[in-house]
Amino acid sequence: MSVRAYRDIVRRKSRQIHVGKVPVGGDAPITVQSMTNTLTHDVKATVAQIQALEAAGADIVRVSCPDQESSLALKDIVRQVQVPIVADIHFHYKRAIEAAQNGAACLRINPGNIGSAERVKDVVKAAKDYGCSMRIGVNAGSLEKELLERYGEPCPEAMVESALNHAKILEDNDFFEFKISCKASDVFLAVAAYQQLADACDYPLHLGITEAGGLTGGTIKSSIGMGMLLWSGIGDTIRVSLSADPVEEIKVGFEILKSLQLRRRGVTVIACPSCARQQFQVIPTVAELEARLAHITTPMTVSVIGCVVNGPGEARETDIGFAGGGNGTHQVYISGVTDHRFKDKNIVDHLVSLVEKKAAEIEAKQAAESVAAQ
Repeated sequence: MSVRAYRDIVRRKSRQIHVGKVPVGGDAPITVQSMTNTLTHDVKATVAQIQALEAAGADIVRVSCPDQESSLALKDIVRQVQVPIVADIHFHYKRAIEAAQNGAACLRINPGNIGSAERVKDVVKAAKDYGCSMRIGVNAGSLEKELLERYGEPCPEAMVESALNHAKILEDNDFFEFKISCKASDVFLAVAAYQQLADACDYPLHLGITEAGGLTGGTIKSSIGMGMLLWSGIGDTIRVSLSADPVEEIKVGFEILKSLQLRRRGVTVIACPSCARQQFQVIPTVAELEARLAHITTPMTVSVIGCVVNGPGEARETDIGFAGGGNGTHQVYISGVTDHRFKDKNIVDHLVSLVEKKAAEIEAKQAAESVAAQ
């Protein structure tokens, strides 16, 4: 088997929709999104958080609109940010209409929960008039009473039936610009539900393990659940739900996609856990290096290995490699080739300068190729 063969992920074929200018589904890149935790009507705080998420690489940001003040605030929020905004609507159909009118690119709403058929028609009309897509958001913790009574408990079958019931309401109103999520805090339940939903329809799927927990536990839980689905080709957009700074959700989301080679953004640091063989302090070096390279968006790989046991081998596979050597003399590799020795305590400064130089070279080459192709 070739090296490439076992890495190939064949993505599920889904139809494509748009959240503002961002395509979701089809052959579009898997997008990474998060949600603000500010009071939406506090425009200054909400805009500041969205801009922080943009800087971290967010493709889409969701805000909650529990009241009229929040849905009307979208008008001021949207004009100050670059990413498309999803308005999270629960039961009140007027909030959805107001959100569409005030610049939301997408409405997170379950049409079966907002009342009469007329109310659904009004929301669909607003979505069409203002170019909004929608997300049907099924959650194991809030399934319809009828489904819980029939199935006895939250289960994949009940969650998929709920999703398809909501989808049919939109289809009956000649609306097809929507994606679906089928979230649960239980990894097994969520994965099974998404697998069944993927077989049952061709709508793009928004992946998430809801209420996953804090930064460490939630990251692990989300990586396992979403990783299983993404590895099998399921998923068009992801949100990592963490009880942490929303910016961390974006960071973790990209790391999940990068580990599966589904998306490349920024620097991927390959580092050893360190041991008695290390010729410099690997752990603090890597921690500082990752922080100092957070501003780099150009996809690159950097290996930082404490000794020569694995250093040269890892360096051959990375853009920049650094391997610890004896007597404080370390080896630096560029594009897998031995480049120079380095004997200095300022390892991080040196690596940052090399990465920035390499990133500039890559960007210049890409720009030249883009001009030549025009």
